[in-house]
Amino acid sequence: MNTTFDILYLSHGGGPRPLLGDPDHAEMVAQFKALARELPKPSAILLISAHWEESVPTITAGANPGLIYDYYGFPPESYEIQYPAPGEPELAHQLAQCLKDAGMPAHLDHQRGFDHGMFVPLKVMYPDADIPVVQLSLINDLSAANHLALGQALQALKYENLLVIGSGFSFHNMRAFYAPETGEIRASNLAFEQWLQETLTTSEVGEEERARRLESWERAPAARFCHPREEHLLPLHVCYGLAGRPCDDHLSARILGKQSGTFVWHGSKVNA
Repeated sequence: MNTTFDILYLSHGGGPRPLLGDPDHAEMVAQFKALARELPKPSAILLISAHWEESVPTITAGANPGLIYDYYGFPPESYEIQYPAPGEPELAHQLAQCLKDAGMPAHLDHQRGFDHGMFVPLKVMYPDADIPVVQLSLINDLSAANHLALGQALQALKYENLLVIGSGFSFHNMRAFYAPETGEIRASNLAFEQWLQETLTTSEVGEEERARRLESWERAPAARFCHPREEHLLPLHVCYGLAGRPCDDHLSARILGKQSGTFVWHGSKVNA
């Protein structure tokens, strides 16, 4: 049996701003809406959020998770956002078993809600909140190799018409977002974005080399400037680990004054 997944790595923007009409997110919002129109509507969504880290991969298993407003200093309406998407306990249990079969510990969390890494991009893409969602945490060791392996373990999952989303941000230096733009900052931003694009899109390297590059991402141009801490990059490692091949599309948008990337794998056959 072959199971076909669409896989996205999204640069999800700054907190709830994409839902508040912020002009610095207009390009991103338009891009996400276009993606949702182009993709087949999924039966369920598995989302790996940069905003959830646990000692072992942990999975939301509740039938109706609430929302976690895990941001600070925004207008009152930011804390009244609703996105009542259901959970999918059956998918959660399948996912946990899939990880355990691959030799990875996994934990089901029946209480945790959805963080803004989930509800902000999905409210843009699927505003009706009628698609069941399961969230998967990062591993708090922040190891690139372990997150590639996490994605590889997902290849055994059998769930038709599943959309897998890595919700992060390909540029995530908070100080730089709010500093005056300089030539050096822009050059650093663009150098790392170009490296990511080349690494994920070129068919001229084999998959072992591509995985090696992602595992040693800190050696890329301006890598630690763009990611002083890597939690917003690692959902991309999970996505690539699952896909195991170059992406089909790369989309770029200017978000909060920085160039940021989205990577798309259409209909990846990931198991047999």
